Amino acid sequence: MKSIPVVAGLGLIVALSGCATDDPNRRAKTGAAVGAIAGAVLGHQIDGDKGRFVGAAVGAMTGGAVGNYMDKQQRELEAQLAEEQRNNEIELERLKNDVLKVNLNSEVSFDFNKADIKPGFYGTLNKLASVVAKYDNTVIHIVGHTDSSGSDSYNQQLSERRALSVKDYLAANGVSVSRIRTEGRGESEPRATNATPEGRAMNRRVEIYLKPVVEGQENEAYQPPQQY
Repeated sequence: MKSIPVVAGLGLIVALSGCATDDPNRRAKTGAAVGAIAGAVLGHQIDGDKGRFVGAAVGAMTGGAVGNYMDKQQRELEAQLAEEQRNNEIELERLKNDVLKVNLNSEVSFDFNKADIKPGFYGTLNKLASVVAKYDNTVIHIVGHTDSSGSDSYNQQLSERRALSVKDYLAANGVSVSRIRTEGRGESEPRATNATPEGRAMNRRVEIYLKPVVEGQENEAYQPPQQY
């Protein structure tokens, strides 16, 4: 992560505004550059690895504010998704470093070997989206998993497609796509044995991790979640 000096940013804006006066597109180009630099200055941080302005899109929290923020988000999720938890359709956990994990039961969210979300699960995702959209100081990681039926390559692709389906649904329901990261892990991280139907059902799942953006540790929020 690299800080962007305000003076340097303003100097570059002045330089841009004074150059290429005969360029008919000068005003548009300068406006775009000014907007980008202003966003960086307001956000204070630029991610040198990914080239994105962290602070401009997602705020960073400090100290005890992190725990309180995630406590409040957890309470709202528990209230909104109480019925789904009673029916074992989802699981909600608080992990270390104040990360929230929501496990989506594949039996109710996807048909077997399909990546299209079941219409009956839309209501649950609507509730999830309504809460997550409000708490934009978090990065959302969506991770797809499968059982061991089929080939490794097929399972990897299926897990990726399911994660993308959840991402697209959340994005269509008010969650900023810039906050969402997706990946598939195929059959590589089973929760239970693949030797029984019950175990395979547990292994077919999509997990959503909500990672808080902490000042001075912004990169951590964008790192793929560990297996817990």
